[in-house]
Amino acid sequence: MRIRTSFPYETRHEDIRIPVADGTRLYARVWRPVTDEPVPALLEYVPHRLTDWTAPRDWQRHPWYAGHGYASVRVDVRGHGNSEGVPGDAYSAAELADGVAVVEWLAGQPWCSGRVGMIGIAWGGTCALRIAALAPEALRAVVTVCSTDDRYDNEGHYLGGSVLAERMHARSAAMLAFTARPPDPLYAGDGWRERWLNRLDALEPLVHTWLAHQTRDAYWQDSSVCEDYGAIRAAVLAVGGWHDPHRDTVLRLVEHLDPARVRGLIGPWSHQYPDRGLAPGPAIGFLQETLRWWDHWLRDATESGRASGAGGVMSEPLLRSWIGESHPPATTYGELPGRWAGDDAWPSPRITPVVHALQGAPLLVDSPQHTGLDAGRCLPSGGDADLPPDQRDEDARSASFEFAVPYRTEVLGRPRVTLRLRVDAPSGQVVARLCDVAPDGSSTLVTRGALNLSARHGPDRAEAWPPGAAEDVTFELSGIGHTFPPGHRIRLSVSSAYWPWIWPRAGTAGFTLHPEGSALELPVRAPTADAIAFEEPEQSEPLGVVTPVTLDEPRPPRLIVRDVAKGEWRLETTAGFGGTRIHPDGLEFTEDALETYTIRERDPLSAGCRSDWKIRLHRPELGWDVRVETRSEVSCDAADFLTSDEVICRHGDEVVFHHTWEQRIPRTAG
Repeated sequence: MRIRTSFPYETRHEDIRIPVADGTRLYARVWRPVTDEPVPALLEYVPHRLTDWTAPRDWQRHPWYAGHGYASVRVDVRGHGNSEGVPGDAYSAAELADGVAVVEWLAGQPWCSGRVGMIGIAWGGTCALRIAALAPEALRAVVTVCSTDDRYDNEGHYLGGSVLAERMHARSAAMLAFTARPPDPLYAGDGWRERWLNRLDALEPLVHTWLAHQTRDAYWQDSSVCEDYGAIRAAVLAVGGWHDPHRDTVLRLVEHLDPARVRGLIGPWSHQYPDRGLAPGPAIGFLQETLRWWDHWLRDATESGRASGAGGVMSEPLLRSWIGESHPPATTYGELPGRWAGDDAWPSPRITPVVHALQGAPLLVDSPQHTGLDAGRCLPSGGDADLPPDQRDEDARSASFEFAVPYRTEVLGRPRVTLRLRVDAPSGQVVARLCDVAPDGSSTLVTRGALNLSARHGPDRAEAWPPGAAEDVTFELSGIGHTFPPGHRIRLSVSSAYWPWIWPRAGTAGFTLHPEGSALELPVRAPTADAIAFEEPEQSEPLGVVTPVTLDEPRPPRLIVRDVAKGEWRLETTAGFGGTRIHPDGLEFTEDALETYTIRERDPLSAGCRSDWKIRLHRPELGWDVRVETRSEVSCDAADFLTSDEVICRHGDEVVFHHTWEQRIPRTAG
């Protein structure tokens, strides 16, 4: 990592409040180059608290953009951080309308050239796509990282029509804890407490809404840009990582958007900006790469000094992707082996579907309910235990089929499976994992996919399986770039359970898999010699946050406990945000979060999730000391999901808010 201390422009920053249509003022931090000339503006618009939680990350990139001649702006969504208003649903109509208003406000400032770009990761990247689909005139370009074009099947709520347990629960619990935090009096002023209480009165766990829509109905369709890619007029640079669950967004965007206005980039990364150096790497000069994008779309050719032809950002391949080499299984990697490849069209003419037919006699697949405990974190973000360990135990709890690799086989895209199943119950689910098996027997997970059998004819409806009937089902696995070397084996493992990724279905005893008529289809890419390279990662000087050393023993990031007598398994995982951080402005910010997932080996109705968050925001110089504690739980019976959430907020010794939510939500499809 190269830390940049000097730039073409001197910079300054200030905190401002941006008014939107109903008079609500959104809190913003603006870094600007010192110049008399108007410059393009870059906007990052998320709910994650710019004065504390994202401040270290923001400081790595926004001053860097300002130093290269852009006004770089970070804005908190209404009802979050120090912005006014109350929180709502994710990507609500109010949130998106505010975003359009901010784009237009920025374009109208005397220091702005009238051209605006949006950048964001996860929520911010998805929000940028949603706002681009509303087509504000000033929004010319977007960089969207680890985001989603399909909120139902690609944002952590559902997978193949199955309810995602870990991701949906953890995200709702985290957002409840985030939203319950108060404005900061150092920035919000004397009205912070009243604003906080109004915000708390509007709290609602997001899981209520997400579980109320178990098929891909109008709720999900209306909030997914994949319904109308043509509405996006801004140029889009879509970025993802093979270890991020949202990476298929990149493949779909480069397939469906105008090739003259889109480029895709998928690296080996987890759910992170690609310059941060978090596992797995290698990291790239992401800021420099995005600067090329901004210069092309937000400046005139004479301003940027760019070449419009050879060497320009639009002369790059439509899709640049990392093709990983085979590697031993591990829960973290510093850098993965592999190389960059380029394709000028997607789907690429270099890719040929290669079909491997399954062999053998029919077999019953009735996986124990704890199958999936070695799946790794649903949203890897660079932690030591994020990625899946050796898959041999999981393979043993599944039906596995192997195929020899006689020559180097390069796979790029989404594998597909067709399985002939007989099911003796009206519901069930099937999970397929693709693994790379080395000569020593170790099994490295390559990719996976799942299908709720009630969604076999489409995720927009739930259709019971005729008990005792046999049908063919086809579904795709998540996209991947991977090379199987000669002498290894390709293993397809099929299971009927995958906890805690997927909520188990009651009343089913697995299924019978008929290999005859079943097949694995791999997207095999013809090898090419591609001259693709990136600069070394570069960032601006860090904010200077201090993390005190404590004597407390840290929790294991991912701990599995087996109660042999009960036949019960418990997974404990930390959310990855723990510890105390002291900011240069005097804020002492402490977080602690623990997620727990339990299940009994043969009882699908024993599944349960729990998240506990404890947050402290402390400003000794102001005598301000706030604590937020939340508890979120989900369990189920045969008919319903049962959710329970609790929030307790204290200012000093005073309990200012205490509320509990209890709901039963019918299991209509999940």
